[in-house]
Amino acid sequence: MNIIKNSVVTLNYRVTNPEGAEVDDGKEPLIYLHGGHDDLFPKLEEALDGKTIGDTVTVRLHADEAFGEYDPELVQIEPLDNLPEEIQVGMELEGEATDEEDDDEVIVYRVTEINGDEATLDGNHPLAGQALVFTCTVAAVRPATAEELANGTAESED
Repeated sequence: MNIIKNSVVTLNYRVTNPEGAEVDDGKEPLIYLHGGHDDLFPKLEEALDGKTIGDTVTVRLHADEAFGEYDPELVQIEPLDNLPEEIQVGMELEGEATDEEDDDEVIVYRVTEINGDEATLDGNHPLAGQALVFTCTVAAVRPATAEELANGTAESED
């Protein structure tokens, strides 16, 4: 079966930066619903369209085609008094967007630094601002179930 709209695709993949340094070793296969369901970067999905089991594709994504450009406005410095007591560098905290147009949007902030009585929180994706190279091989393709189509997402086959 070829990859077409509304098929569930399983990919074995590896992600590197343009210099070849590994970003994600793809230990777990990636399973997604193909066909514009926002489960995969559009440029990568386009490259996979029509492929079949065993086909390999390599796609280079610029930052704006992957996790977006780095936005310095998503970095905040907060007093430790406003944060949980057990705060540590690397922790993730949910917060609301500071942009009034997106008041119901939740942003995940990573604690990137603790300095004295303040913590630096970064709402950017850890890979924001980076170009990425995806190399993936199609491991499986099947038609999506009615439930997967209704949910707009693929179910893993555990």
